[in-house]
Amino acid sequence: MPKFIPVATISGIPENQSKVVEVDGKLIALFNVKGTIYAVSHVCAHEGGPLGEGYLSEYLVTCPFHAWQYDVRDGKCVTVDGAKIASYPVKVEKETVLVGV
Repeated sequence: MPKFIPVATISGIPENQSKVVEVDGKLIALFNVKGTIYAVSHVCAHEGGPLGEGYLSEYLVTCPFHAWQYDVRDGKCVTVDGAKIASYPVKVEKETVLVGV
């Protein structure tokens, strides 16, 4: 069972935007898609690009370095078959976003 850690507020992540947080030494990118928060690794599997700074369209984030795309719902890469980044469970309690690690 993951330990849930408070990392942000809902109002701190506007819709279709992202926020990067550090949890237990890991950089995690939070994305607000249609009012739901998703959490994946901030680090691209290709060459370590900053996914939290990438372009978000629906559920896909595009790495700003080399355009690899990931589904923020599960971390699966849609550009390269079999590639994946870590994804994390998210809970929202009132205004607080918690990430499970």
